[in-house]
This record gives sequence, structure tokens and C-alpha cells, in this order.
Amino acid sequence: MTMTKKLTYTLAQLNPTVGDLKGNARKAEEVWSAAESDLVIFPELFLCGYPPEDLVLKPFFLDAVKASVDVLVQKSKDWSAAALLSVPWKADGKIYSALHVVHQGAIVHTQYKVHLPNYGVFDEQRIFKAGPKPEAFHFKGTTLGLMICEDMWYPDIAAKMEDMGAEMLIVSNGSPFSIDNSFNRMDIAKARVKETGLPLIYVNQVGGQDELVFDGASFVMDDSGEVIVQLSAFEENICHFDQAQRVEKSDQIPSAVAKAMADERQARDDTEVIYKAVTLGLRDYVEKNGFPGVVIGLSGGIDSALCAAIAVDALGADKVHCMMLPSPFTSQESLDDAKACAEMLGCRYDIISIEDAMTAFEGSIPDLKGVSHENMQSRTRGLILMALSNSSGAMVVSTGNKSEMAVGYATLYGDMNGGFNPLKDLYKTTVYKLAAWRNEQGAVIPERILTKAPSAELRDNQTDQDSLPPYDVLDAILHGLIEEEKGVSALEADGHDRDLILKIWALLDRAEYKRRQACPGVKISAKAFGRDRRYPMTNKFFGSLKN
Repeated sequence: MTMTKKLTYTLAQLNPTVGDLKGNARKAEEVWSAAESDLVIFPELFLCGYPPEDLVLKPFFLDAVKASVDVLVQKSKDWSAAALLSVPWKADGKIYSALHVVHQGAIVHTQYKVHLPNYGVFDEQRIFKAGPKPEAFHFKGTTLGLMICEDMWYPDIAAKMEDMGAEMLIVSNGSPFSIDNSFNRMDIAKARVKETGLPLIYVNQVGGQDELVFDGASFVMDDSGEVIVQLSAFEENICHFDQAQRVEKSDQIPSAVAKAMADERQARDDTEVIYKAVTLGLRDYVEKNGFPGVVIGLSGGIDSALCAAIAVDALGADKVHCMMLPSPFTSQESLDDAKACAEMLGCRYDIISIEDAMTAFEGSIPDLKGVSHENMQSRTRGLILMALSNSSGAMVVSTGNKSEMAVGYATLYGDMNGGFNPLKDLYKTTVYKLAAWRNEQGAVIPERILTKAPSAELRDNQTDQDSLPPYDVLDAILHGLIEEEKGVSALEADGHDRDLILKIWALLDRAEYKRRQACPGVKISAKAFGRDRRYPMTNKFFGSLKN
């Protein structure tokens, strides 16, 4: 079976900003008014940005959305193309996630999202009502089966569209990035295609929105489930898709693209993909929130060095200000490495010693020793960085990784200070991989930073492994506890020591209150700290395991 209809489509893989109705409408207008296709396809809830969360519960927000839709509908009188425009919409006293088909001055078809995700980062059931099963839409001699994101993940909507004579499935999406999610989407899309025998167009948004990053990676499948169009990931992309041309080339293009996709899936190194995700996430958080740049405490260690590299790649070296904040425990090696890193990155670098502040605190706080003395140093650095942020308007980048956040190896109001953390969902072992990969593209991190033992340098001769197991062991246990939700016996079966498992679990539980107060950061895994993983701070379950 091959595609036989000759509709043309514009896949508008764009980067909206939540709440920027005018800005998003301008983006839509630029693409829509210039389109020479029959149908422009925008991502899910594009006009208001996705996810709008509780903005949807404000009546005047919905009024503003409707007013923006009305303006675009009026303007569309002068445009030849129709468009799929997804918005929150109030009808019959209920709020829906709606998909309008707008054509030459009128809304000619509306349908509502049926399957509302209520897991992980999604809680659409608290703001939207599920719509009735939609009807297929007839347009220019072709019957189209339209779906909104999650509706593709279940077979019922596609099956109904097939029953109603649909000749093409079109999916408007706001699907956030996580490892392997792009392949999961394709698996689901292929299942719908195989079940119905219909080709499918999948258009996803791109860009960062708070802790979520949307990777785009939109695609077109023919009716055999082969990918015949694949848009780039992590960047805006406008693609014109002509069915008639694809029919002519169907004996060559699909198999070549599908083979490349299969090869990528088998051999893909996620390091580059993760680096692009965290870079885009930081860039959009800074730029969409109007920060003029960022401030980073550059310690001479791997985490802050990688954060600085990500920030320079995201924003440009002129918008990155690196600060070395040495104490009497800071080694000359760290001073040299931090300076060398800033020079390799080409960004501003300054030094402010915290020694005088330490002396003041030591003289005014009785019995300041041990962990309290270490945390005082971290908090002094945090205070200085936040003061610099207040004076310049630049945002402080927090630099803690997931391993540290998991076990509480971080100081509240100290190194946890900041507006955004690109490493928040990256284990320490992944941090090393990303730093090595980035250097392969062009050296920006001194080699010694990648090879020396990690240390907070808050006391003499300190290393992370004084109180933690090697990071490859720690990360494997944490991954089992967090992403895989394994119990003690299952982790023992994986070869881990029971006492170490219990120690790490205790640290994980105990640090929950810290994580609740941490700044946002890019979601990479299926279980990022935050809305993906909601554990009680007051929690006696772990203690019962030891009895």
C-alpha cells in the first residue's frame, strides 16, 4: 500500500513560551501566512505554550486565549493554508485541550483531547476534562484522523478514525524529552500505523520550559510504518511535506531513512543527546525569563567546569561570569584548573577569597567545627554568588549533580543556591562522560579536572570518597533505587553489598527535605527529582527495613 492523496503539509516544529500569547501568535502567523501547503500543523497547545499548568484555571487567561484565536481566525481569511491550532478551550462550562482546524476565516472543525496523562510530570486531569471520542475531518477530498498527543498512545482513537474512513493520521504533540522517549514515540506511532494501515504525521514542539525540554524530532511515517521524514532534534524546524512527491520516491526514501534510524537506535551514544538537552534547557530558561547572563562558582572541579561549558555553549562566553571563591583549603591545583578552564572557554573570570568571611564567622559562632564549619564555607560562597546576581541581574547556575542531590552531599543555602541547575538529573558518572564528550568537540575543560579525585575542599585532604563509595557503585545503587524502584533484595541480587544499600537508601530518604528546596533543573531521566518522584519527607518506611 502507498500514499495516494496529494495534500501538502507544513510541519511547524516551533519553540513557544508559556503565557506569551502575542509572541506565540506571531510565530504561528509567520509560518501560517507564508505556507504554500494545504495544512499547517502546530504542536500541542502551541498558542499558550505547553504545559500551561494552572494558568488554565484562570478564567481571564482562557478569555485571552480565545481573543488570540479570534485574531488569528480573522487574519486567516487572507491565507490559503488551513492550520491545526491547539489551545485550552472552554465549552459547555468545561475546560478542554482542544484542536481547532482553522481555514480562511473560520473554525471549521474542533475536537478535544480524550486521554489526559496523569503520571510523571503530567497532571492534566486536574485542569482539563476528557473530551468525547472525536470524529474524522474531511478536507479537500481527504479524510483526516486528528489526535492530540496522548491520544496516540492508546489504540481506540486511531481505530475510530480508521472506521470513519481516515486516510491520514495527524498528531499534534507536546512530548517532553527523556532518554529513549523519541524511540518510544516511534514505537507507539508504528503500532498505530500497523493497526490501521494509515500513514501518520507527528509534530512535536521544541524548547525548554522550566524543568522540561522538548526535543521536537517530528516525523512522518508511511502506511507500512517506515519513517520517511525525520526533523532535527533540539531546534526549530519548518518542513514541507508533499505526499505526491513521497509517492514518487517511496521505493527509495523510506528504506534508507528507516535503516539509518535502526542503525542509530542500535549504536546511539546518549551523551551527545543529553548534552544538547541540558544546553537547550539552560538557554531557554535564561532567555525566556529575561536574565542578561549567568554567574557560576568555578571551583576547579568537574561539575562546575561542565556547567560553565554548557552555559557558554548555550548563551555565549560574553554572558557567562565565572567566580573562583577560594578558602584556605583550596588547592593551588584547583586555582590553576579553574583559571585555565575559564580561559579555554573565553569567559570572564574573577576571584573573591572567602577567608575574611570565614574568620568573621569563626569569631562570632561558638563551636564552629566539623560539618558546620564546612557548610559555613559553602554558604559563604552561596551568599557571595547571590549578591553578585542581585547586583548584575545575572542568574546563578547551581552545579550539583544527581548523585550528590540524591544522598544529600550538598549544602542548603550554599552550593544548592541558584536559579537553575543543568546537572540536576545527571549522575556523576554521566557528568564525566559529558565532559569528555565536550572536550572531543573542542577542548574547553582542562584534562586534569577530568582525572583528579573529586573533592569539595572544605577541609584538609578531603575527597568525595571519604564518605561515599566510588561513583560507579553509588550511581548503580541510586539508579536501582530511583529509576528502577528496586528493593534491597533485588539490589543484592545485582551484586551490591546489603549494608551499603541500606546506607545509601537512608541517605536518599534523609535528603528529601533538601531536594524539595532545590532549584529547578533539566529533566533527563524517567525519574527526575521533582514531580516525577514525590516521596514524603517524613517517612519511616526505610527504618522498618532494618528491624
